[in-house]
Amino acid sequence: MVSGMSQRAITEPAFLILTALVGEPRHGYGIVREVEELSEGRVQLKIGTLYGVLDRLAADELVEFDREEVHQGRLRRYYRITDSGARALAAEAARLAGNAETARARLRAHHAWGA
Repeated sequence: MVSGMSQRAITEPAFLILTALVGEPRHGYGIVREVEELSEGRVQLKIGTLYGVLDRLAADELVEFDREEVHQGRLRRYYRITDSGARALAAEAARLAGNAETARARLRAHHAWGA
């Protein structure tokens, strides 16, 4: 993992943006739509927020510029996840899953949750 990322957790928007970029490069609006779908509508990124997060992810070498295309007279910038980004995403997913399992185990032990 990149040294900058090892010192801070990945925020939920960054986690979802990285997840959205797994499999194929996407442009800004495509990332926004994919994040909304992945979060079942719970996370709706504003474009300014998206590009702020993308800039931080790019500075940490977790995403990189892929290409630009003109679509209906507008320039679309595409981004892709890097190998470091995929490793960071996998590590964060494992960390979150471990935290969730710890919480479920404690809840079961205290009969606060039936599952």
